[in-house]
Amino acid sequence: MGLLSSILASQGGNIVGQISSKFGLDPAMAESAVRSLIPAISQGIQNNTSDKTGLESLVSALSNGNHQSYVDDPDSISDPATTADGNSILGHILGSKEISRNVADEAAAETGVSSSTLKKMLPILASVAMGVMSRESSSSSGNKLDIGGLLSSFIGSDDNGSVAQGLLGMAKKLF
Repeated sequence: MGLLSSILASQGGNIVGQISSKFGLDPAMAESAVRSLIPAISQGIQNNTSDKTGLESLVSALSNGNHQSYVDDPDSISDPATTADGNSILGHILGSKEISRNVADEAAAETGVSSSTLKKMLPILASVAMGVMSRESSSSSGNKLDIGGLLSSFIGSDDNGSVAQGLLGMAKKLF
């Protein structure tokens, strides 16, 4: 299962409802927004882990952080700490606020959701993405974190069709 599919299944499949409520969007628009932003997060993670330092940072964060709470606790979506942690995650995987703005602007053009809403949604989705990856890494067999297997199962293996592939291509241009 890819990162997008895992996120959409988070919180018993209610993550879209939580995001919908938080941002005042109807569920279809919220899902469209999630589907449009996750490819950029996936690409950022892939780019960040392509060197030893980035990979070590991700392994450390997954091993030591409490990211799983972002998918276990529905109230975490509204917690300011989730946004703060998500902004930190975005800083690591995207590198700059300018890239985050560009991702939100491009997704706004695709979804019809305002860029300002998507900019606020992006750190929450980054936190949830780390939560999903944390959950998967903790449930992997044995005590050793198989980061290669984890990344290959999440990055670039979603079943979300050509729209996400196009957005993934767009995200690649931003980096």
